Amino acid sequence: MILEPLTAVDGALPGHLLTEVTALYAANREFSALSGDFPDPDGIGVEQVAKALADELARPGAEVLLARSEGRLVGVVITLAHHPDPTDPDPWIGLLIVAADLHRTGVGREVVRRVEDRFRAAGRGAVRLAVLENNPKALRFWTALGYLVIGHREDRALRRPCAVLRKPL
Repeated sequence: MILEPLTAVDGALPGHLLTEVTALYAANREFSALSGDFPDPDGIGVEQVAKALADELARPGAEVLLARSEGRLVGVVITLAHHPDPTDPDPWIGLLIVAADLHRTGVGREVVRRVEDRFRAAGRGAVRLAVLENNPKALRFWTALGYLVIGHREDRALRRPCAVLRKPL
């Protein structure tokens, strides 16, 4: 498995990549319905995903990583080098989406391990993330990987209740 940064080409995201990423987002209907990130979880389109990714890439220190195995897109991870809160010293995993047909196969665990390795190699001592309170499956996944709940608060964008987790690296 490899992680490769998604980068704009001449100011735009490549169409073939947008098609792949859109299919991955659309296949994760349950998460889209829980998160409310897209107005219609059954109708996620390329334009919506392009805007969401462009918005993420516009954030200082944000990176969109594509996880590939044998050439296939198996996951998308969005990371932040620094949280907008200046008192928070840790990088963040802002989003992890794994191909729906690969849930519970170890792919998500491997993607996370590689993201943690990237942060560790950059000299970072821990990583944080937030899990929507209405997503117990995600909370079980992250705590099984050694992340500990350190607090509860609303997310900054949509004010949804979240558990904040942290893992020392």
